[in-house]
Amino acid sequence: MQLFVNDLTVMDFSYLCPKRGMVGESWIVDVILDGDLNEESMVLDFSKVKKQLKHLIDEYVDHKLLIPVEHEYSHILRDEKNDRVSVDFMRPEGRSLHLNCPSEAYAFVYSKHVTMSSVSQYLKQVIATHLPENVAGIELTLRAEVINTPYYHYTHGLKKHDGNCQRIAHGHRSKITIVENQHESQEWQQYWAERWCDIYVGSNEDLVSLDKVNFVKSDTDLTQHYLFGYESSQGWFELAIPKAETEMVDTDTTVECLAQYIADEQKRLEPESDFKVYAFEGVGKGAIAYA
Repeated sequence: MQLFVNDLTVMDFSYLCPKRGMVGESWIVDVILDGDLNEESMVLDFSKVKKQLKHLIDEYVDHKLLIPVEHEYSHILRDEKNDRVSVDFMRPEGRSLHLNCPSEAYAFVYSKHVTMSSVSQYLKQVIATHLPENVAGIELTLRAEVINTPYYHYTHGLKKHDGNCQRIAHGHRSKITIVENQHESQEWQQYWAERWCDIYVGSNEDLVSLDKVNFVKSDTDLTQHYLFGYESSQGWFELAIPKAETEMVDTDTTVECLAQYIADEQKRLEPESDFKVYAFEGVGKGAIAYA
């Protein structure tokens, strides 16, 4: 007997890619459980499927940075005593990425690349150890939202957040809707899709000097990188990322602030127009701003 749950949850996370760098992503999760009926004549109660499996997915992937452990660019150093991990992702031509964060900020995928297949396998191994005896197997389908208009991938960190959004490198795949003078503008939506293609959105107040960070590859030239560091309830977070793959803002990087930032930028670019911006944060949620 098989039990299925579509749209179980949405995973919002970022991952390291040799070509694209740090990529914000949002994947929808569908699940099928294969097993015998239990004493309640069920494979597993739907409420338990939704609660338990969603909890595991949130704990092991959601709002984390996924590291392709087996890629040659990945250099990982674990500080077990302080429960911290340093990651140096040594992309060539000055495009390296460096982090030093609490261990809970990462998910380590034992593959050369982070893909739907490799992440599905990672999650299946995690979930399998938490299933009841009558459940013999699990099938996970990861998929991206179908978006027929322009969208972008962005990564950020929210140091003031009480939950896991405080992690310095988590992200989203998000559509953008821009209304100019009461008409939706495909042109401006495409502009932002290109401007924020695989972007890190950083806050100016989180910039730090080189003496404040503790990356493993300390001899790497970081003159073309932005250095970020901040303390939040989960600990101290550090990130170095190429300036060419970053956009700096003067505010926090909540979706509310980003929506207003885009609206204000639109007004700067077209002062004679009025704008309404729908900035999404992943799937089906976001903020609306005006300028």
